Amino acid sequence: MATTPLDRTRVARTALKLLNETGLDGLTLRAIAKDLDVKAPALYWHFKDKQALLDEMATEMLRRMTEDLAADADAAPDADWRTAFTTAMRGLRRHLLMYRDGAKVYSGTRFTDLSYAAPMEAQLRTLTEAGFTPGGAARAWLTAYSYTIGYVIEEQAMGPDPAKEAGGYDLAARAERLAAYPLAAAAGQEMFRDYDAGFEKGLAALVTGIGATLRDA
Repeated sequence: MATTPLDRTRVARTALKLLNETGLDGLTLRAIAKDLDVKAPALYWHFKDKQALLDEMATEMLRRMTEDLAADADAAPDADWRTAFTTAMRGLRRHLLMYRDGAKVYSGTRFTDLSYAAPMEAQLRTLTEAGFTPGGAARAWLTAYSYTIGYVIEEQAMGPDPAKEAGGYDLAARAERLAAYPLAAAAGQEMFRDYDAGFEKGLAALVTGIGATLRDA
């Protein structure tokens, strides 16, 4: 049996390590306990259920992310709001992609501490100083944040599986199924290939729309 005391952070870090091996569906408290060399009931002293563990895992992901996002901001202290906003969303996506099913783990969780507060405050301040109202800044941030998480959920679900040597969505088979719908068939090349370029195009459209509807108005 392990002699090092368990704490929530140690369990969450072990869970994140196993996540890359098993994916979210294969991640169990029993597997985490085995890796920690403890009995599964020991984990219930720290987490009442798997959702509580996911909350802590997402918070640990955010802690790791915050330092990098701060470094990105420090590297360009005079960036305008569009650049700062785009950089922040790129950083969010980059960190979600570090973990298998990372966006699913991160989505819909409740952070267990205030790690999110400082970066969120900084991003909202950048927007309000650029002329957004507080409400407009909040809506802009939530819209881009939701886009980024949603994009990565789809990217990780439809793209190549890191645990297999699979090439992602079979577009030839998709096109064959949609032969009677040529525009929908052709859309697959845009939607399910080159996720980096697709993210950038969508984010640029989003930032332009935010500027036109939530700031310039």
